[in-house]
Amino acid sequence: MFKFHQVKHIFEILDKMRCLRKRSTVSFLGILVIFLLFMNLYIEDSYVLEGDKQLIRESSTHQPNPERYVHTFKDLSNFSGAINVTYRYLAGMPLQRKRFLTIGLSSVKRKKGNYLLETIKSIFEQSSYEELKEISVVVHLADFNSSWREVMVQDITQKFAHHIIAGRLMVIHAPEEYYPILNGLKRNYNDPEDRVRFRSKQNVDYAFLINFCANISDYYVMLEDDVRCSKNFLTAIKKVITSLEGTYWVTLEFSKLGYIGKLYHSHDLPRLAHFLLMFYQEMPCDWLLSHFRGLLAQKNVIRFKPSLFQHMGYYSSYKGTENKLKDDDFEEELFDIPDNPPASLYTNMSVFENYDASKAYSSVDEYFWGKSPSTGDVFVIIFENPIIIKKIKVNTGTEDRQNDILHHGALDVGGNIIPFKQNRQCSTYIRLGEFKNGNFEISDVNQKIPFDVHCMRIHVTKTQKEWLIIRSISIWTS
Repeated sequence: MFKFHQVKHIFEILDKMRCLRKRSTVSFLGILVIFLLFMNLYIEDSYVLEGDKQLIRESSTHQPNPERYVHTFKDLSNFSGAINVTYRYLAGMPLQRKRFLTIGLSSVKRKKGNYLLETIKSIFEQSSYEELKEISVVVHLADFNSSWREVMVQDITQKFAHHIIAGRLMVIHAPEEYYPILNGLKRNYNDPEDRVRFRSKQNVDYAFLINFCANISDYYVMLEDDVRCSKNFLTAIKKVITSLEGTYWVTLEFSKLGYIGKLYHSHDLPRLAHFLLMFYQEMPCDWLLSHFRGLLAQKNVIRFKPSLFQHMGYYSSYKGTENKLKDDDFEEELFDIPDNPPASLYTNMSVFENYDASKAYSSVDEYFWGKSPSTGDVFVIIFENPIIIKKIKVNTGTEDRQNDILHHGALDVGGNIIPFKQNRQCSTYIRLGEFKNGNFEISDVNQKIPFDVHCMRIHVTKTQKEWLIIRSISIWTS
């Protein structure tokens, strides 16, 4: 059982470690892991005392004021529960029906430019009527300037009244009284004091937004307030989620910039909100998010290409400085997104490191990499359910390894699934064609074969000395 003086001693050690002021994110992650492991053990054993909660509050601010900030920090001992904040509803009301996806935006008054209305417009204009039924948009007007909030609410309600009435747009505000101290914070990385205040408040803004959105939908995606969306982005997101069925993930990334296009399971949102609050003054939100992902055991970034969201602002919300960052992987018109139905994959080729078979079938920026394949080697996809295929496209090699292609190979589809050792396989196959220059593409498959497809097989027809990269396997179903 932990004693109070032991708890205090642990926090003293953490404070000394912070005093080293090492800039390495690895060092910080070490502190972070130790702290969270301690908190988890201590909380799960039900030894959370009121005095210890006060100690947590004191470790989070330089000048604690418990009477003012008790709303924010009193529930930190319950990482799976909601943070106790009384929100102000500025437009719209909570939805009666749970949607598939909530899109969260947090916005403050900018010194130059205002892109919020264009961002909201892009979300709705780039969604079909059927897609609009499955999304909700929550805008957190996080600025403490009430006059600015009133003007923004008036603009939003005038331009998007029908979406508010339909229950797919809400505007909220978390009152200033719930915020922790924002002045006199630690100046990590030698950031100027106003920069520290800005990014620390932004972490709390996002925490309160995420906390609000925890039970609105099955999934949640964070956007910034100066973003343009690709056409039918929801359909693309749903296809990626389906293709990753059975795969563990914490965060899926649909843009490589900042806190744009980061997707979460809604059941993870309470923990994420608590996490951002607990470490709000340590570093920018996008850095904290990488630590959150790692602590929940997702080792690698899972990013979808092409990107679905583009940064469109020219001036930052911090001091109005220029910010012309663009995502060069963004495509506004996604005409041909593959379906890639759920499947299991295996190969008898020698796999290099962790470039396993599943990465060729994923919608994210990964690939399979095998050592020199031999005649008769196969790469097999077994679908969970029989499918009707319209189109198949397979690409091998990459720009920097253009010779690691399948020089001699064919593609087959099969039916009549049977058990085989530890896997299932098809008893019969029909050849659809040969690879040309490392690529394979065929349309109207459903008109060429007389059965629903259970299996698809890439078959090596001649030994090659070069290694093999299968960059992408795309399947469109009927």
